[in-house]
Amino acid sequence: MRAVAQRVLRARVDVEGETVGEMQEGLLALVGVAREDGPTDARQLAAKLVHLRIFEDAKGRMNLSLLETGGCLGVVSQFTLLGDVRKGRRPAFAEAAPPEQAEPLVEAVIAEARSLGAPVITGRFQARMEVELLNEGPVTILLDTQRRF
Repeated sequence: MRAVAQRVLRARVDVEGETVGEMQEGLLALVGVAREDGPTDARQLAAKLVHLRIFEDAKGRMNLSLLETGGCLGVVSQFTLLGDVRKGRRPAFAEAAPPEQAEPLVEAVIAEARSLGAPVITGRFQARMEVELLNEGPVTILLDTQRRF
């Protein structure tokens, strides 16, 4: 699984003019699922997201996790993270998991993060979403459970 995790002051997800998720300070993760991903990847990604030490401590050092700050986790599915543009200019999505595989794994990330103690907001799977965020820092981290980067 891949994620682009951004430290945010606030974020909101709208679908067809309706706000389906809204949060204040925390971490917004855009999550993509690859064909070879499974439940272990979902558990690993959730744990990494909630324990990632990218929030500042009293000395201004990135030393605290989402759980330690009491922030919220936003999880938004985004299959385009698996887009391959090594050949040509149009992304190929052959590595992206089909929806029937991807949706349960995104839901598993959400469930695991909640079981670890993080409040979680989400988007809507396979919907055309408008994601608005205020990146703080800016701090943006790339994650991949297969360690391709």
